[in-house]
Amino acid sequence: MTDSLWYKNAVFYEVYVRAFRDGSGDAHGDLRGLAEKLDYFCELGVDCIWLLPLYPSPLCDDGYDIADYYQIHPDYGTLDDFKHFLNEAHARGLRVITDLVLNHTSDQHPWFQSARRSRHSPYRDYYVWSDTGQEYPDARIIFLDTEGSNWSWDPVAGQYFWHRFYSSQPDLNYDNPAVRQEMLNVMKYWLDLGVDGFRADAVPYLFEREGTNCENLPETHDYLKEVRRYLNEHYPGRVLLAEANQWPQDVRLYFGDGDEFHMAFHFPVMPRIYMALAKTDRTPLLDILSQTPEIPANTQWCTFLRNHDELTLEMVTPEERDFMWNTFAPEPRMRLNLGIRRRLAPLLDGDQRKIELLYSILFSLPGSPILYYGDEIGMGENIWLEDRNGVRTPMQWDDSPNAGFSTAPMEALYAPLIDDERFSYRQVNVAVQRRTRGSLWNVIRKMIAVRKEQPAFGCGACQTAAADNNLTVLALIRSWSGETILTLHNLSDQPQSVQLDLSCWAGAPVADLLSDRRFPVCGDEPYPVELGAYEYLWLLIVNS
Repeated sequence: MTDSLWYKNAVFYEVYVRAFRDGSGDAHGDLRGLAEKLDYFCELGVDCIWLLPLYPSPLCDDGYDIADYYQIHPDYGTLDDFKHFLNEAHARGLRVITDLVLNHTSDQHPWFQSARRSRHSPYRDYYVWSDTGQEYPDARIIFLDTEGSNWSWDPVAGQYFWHRFYSSQPDLNYDNPAVRQEMLNVMKYWLDLGVDGFRADAVPYLFEREGTNCENLPETHDYLKEVRRYLNEHYPGRVLLAEANQWPQDVRLYFGDGDEFHMAFHFPVMPRIYMALAKTDRTPLLDILSQTPEIPANTQWCTFLRNHDELTLEMVTPEERDFMWNTFAPEPRMRLNLGIRRRLAPLLDGDQRKIELLYSILFSLPGSPILYYGDEIGMGENIWLEDRNGVRTPMQWDDSPNAGFSTAPMEALYAPLIDDERFSYRQVNVAVQRRTRGSLWNVIRKMIAVRKEQPAFGCGACQTAAADNNLTVLALIRSWSGETILTLHNLSDQPQSVQLDLSCWAGAPVADLLSDRRFPVCGDEPYPVELGAYEYLWLLIVNS
């Protein structure tokens, strides 16, 4: 695998900078604090840090409402702080990608403020306006719990403006060549500073056309290919990661012929991992994998268990959504929009066996995995905070005051610490898990190390192993360049037996990649494996 394809076997780590480490003592996480913790990422074994928006913003959507694409929010520091952080990350061999919000700006952005004040403003055509607010009726409303329409009346402009998300986030008008060029200018600015690529937010919605749902339009793909050409020509080796919460066949289009996005999130896989566990049935996960088309050789899926948003349930049936809500979000406060606003560990009742199992599934599926900060230690949540803030609380470094996050007074912290009976920072923190053999942190660290030693996980083909009809066991084979890895996952709380057809490897030794457990060589007869409750195995079949 060439260095230009580094992302295919990489492990990503998503950082909410406000929550990670306060280096200035002002009760907010910042770039200075993040730079102080860079060795932590190396120790854990991740390859690339994904930073949530850092730009000046009124924070109506926690930074995704950008008021200036070319500066750093003062809570996070300065451009010099960013350059220092980036240089220190690169010195350690870490890559860094940042959020690129293409679809919309804040209504406080100078472009919009100028646009609304005059129809003759050069920025008027940077946005989408209407005298009636009746256009594009087939476009769905994404934030059903807060927005009644995709149009909002602006009394200063004397017109309606178009927005696919909050009404404080007017959509940019990509029919305007100046907007298309402006976004290339933004990319150039941050790429010249040294970022290794972008996670591009909400890419399906860039263009609007009557008679369509205004998603995944050909014009959108045409522009994104232009973006990729620009990147290839001027910044080879940098990556574009698409956030497109769509079905796999629709997301496949964002890879193009290997000439659009390098990577894309596989949203529908995520809820089906939980569904398979809750139903003790591998079928939901295998079904979505079977619906996932092949992608170009120079592209990669991104997989995840949780992130900074709600656990989205858009890409499931209404019946599946009700099942997920009833199982994982029984209290109304746990739900948000069409999703669940909870962290990984509480979703799984704090059961380390289940958490490890889901990480093992994540790491063994096709794609590059992304970890969400704090989930590697099993951090808890605060469902009483508004919106998605319950999963964006301060990182828990140790059991000292403020969990080692900040030296500010505790009452001044941007959000309260998790200090409940089960997930308190006094028990759940990096320091205690570092020194505890068998802790979640140490288990995940080992998984990452083993995964990176086996290119089949990042580059290999994936197929269901030939096994008996025990639906509680997920058995997958990853293969690449003569390397074969069999992964087994018991989705139930009871021991399970499975018989596997490994006859095509008859005579080949079998090595356990994660433990010292011994296994017999493959033979012509069905190959028996016993799995304990929630047990998982990564077995290397040593080809002769």
